[in-house]
Amino acid sequence: MSLSYNDTVLSLLIFSPLVAALVAGFIRSENGLRWFTLLVTAALAVFSLPLYSRFDPSTADFQFLINSEWIPALKIRYAIGIDGISLLLVLLTTLIMPLCVLASWRYITTRVREFMICLLVMETAMVGVFCALDFILFFVFWEAMLIPMALLIGVWGGPRKVYASLKFFVYTMSGSVFLLVAIIALYVQVDSWSIPEMMGRPYSEGFQRWVFLAFFISFAIKVPMFPFHTWLPAAHVEAPTAGSVLLASILLKMGTYGFVRFALPITPAAVQFFTPAIMWLSVIAIVYGGFTALAQTDLKKLVAYSSVAHMGFATLGIFALNKAGLEGAVLVMINHGITTGALFIVVGIIYERLHTRELDKTAGMGRNMPIFATFAGVFALSSLAFPGTNSFIGEFLVLAGGFQVSKSMMLFVVPGVVLAAAYMLRMLQRVAYGGTRNPDHSGVKDLCFREIATLTPLLVFVFWIGLHPAPFMRVMETSVQKVLQQAQAGAPVAATPPVAVLP
Repeated sequence: MSLSYNDTVLSLLIFSPLVAALVAGFIRSENGLRWFTLLVTAALAVFSLPLYSRFDPSTADFQFLINSEWIPALKIRYAIGIDGISLLLVLLTTLIMPLCVLASWRYITTRVREFMICLLVMETAMVGVFCALDFILFFVFWEAMLIPMALLIGVWGGPRKVYASLKFFVYTMSGSVFLLVAIIALYVQVDSWSIPEMMGRPYSEGFQRWVFLAFFISFAIKVPMFPFHTWLPAAHVEAPTAGSVLLASILLKMGTYGFVRFALPITPAAVQFFTPAIMWLSVIAIVYGGFTALAQTDLKKLVAYSSVAHMGFATLGIFALNKAGLEGAVLVMINHGITTGALFIVVGIIYERLHTRELDKTAGMGRNMPIFATFAGVFALSSLAFPGTNSFIGEFLVLAGGFQVSKSMMLFVVPGVVLAAAYMLRMLQRVAYGGTRNPDHSGVKDLCFREIATLTPLLVFVFWIGLHPAPFMRVMETSVQKVLQQAQAGAPVAATPPVAVLP
């Protein structure tokens, strides 16, 4: 019996990078390693594209399914599949990976083999997280990300790389303990590790609240939500460019993906109980992230704190618990991966040339680098959600969903939107134009072909999603509706008090 594309695509996307990592261990040439990793990741990106055309957006069921025995004695199965939400995140992951290789082409000059192996292992873990439908399989992939990411920071990072790596590892590992407790508690109730089987069950309200709190701590650390965000700036600042891109574009999305995939469908009564508090935490993150980003003089710290604000929009949309909010949140997740990943590549390009990320020392670079200034300008406008760019439609939908819940709460979000314009335009003005006394950048060269090739795909998506978001909205719509139905229809066994109504 021959296997079709639909039968094998997810397994190949998950495990091909791992096989490639084993092969990379036998390649001696550093340039050979770079080209090999680029070809593998680019081939997987191309191979993943038919997922979109073969995906049926009219159904919310998981597609491209594989469900076979793995560890029968423990009832653990190799179960994978995707819906419209995870489809977009899988495609984002495969798109970002070859760009990470290109961004590291000259930046990484030591232990190139180990670096490329870490990238490939990361791709296996990240795609696996978005595809897993068995909780133990999911947890294995979830934990598999920790070591290669910690190594990327701790081996190839900046001066405080060991501190940043340990902080990232301790925070994320602590969150994983709570996740494991929640998984085991659900298994005791359901007698299965199957994620779809755990959805929509009539758990008692008390049980849901405890499980949700365990979920919340784990996913809030990964997002990271305020006040669990303190590991993020250190990790971003010390990580190499590819590490920062992976953190911003993919790893942070695993927290919000966890809320959508697990918290809403499995613990709906607890979600409704805790929603007011989480929405206010999201508003605080938006405003706090904006003010803190505005105070930064280090470009990487500025972009890192902007991530706290942008991911605040994602959690705000998720817990609005309506169609506009959740669709907007998924778009914010995708758009943040594109735009903030691009901004970290832009910062990496600056650092490769000047060996500094200080705003004052980079002032006026754009006068000698017009192509660079053009790319940086577009991504800065996207980050502040300028109409016509990708971030606008996502944040607009989140705000629309938020207004359906609480008009007064949305008034507190407005300063965050203004602050995004303030810190991004300030950065763009300083880097592109500077002042009357700029440092001498006459010897700095504009972008080379490799750097243009790295940024161009992200530029295309900035305008594609910004001007024509329908293809991205279409594939997620039915899946979003199903998640909302599960979140709103899951009645607990015990009577529940009325959900707190926001003004």
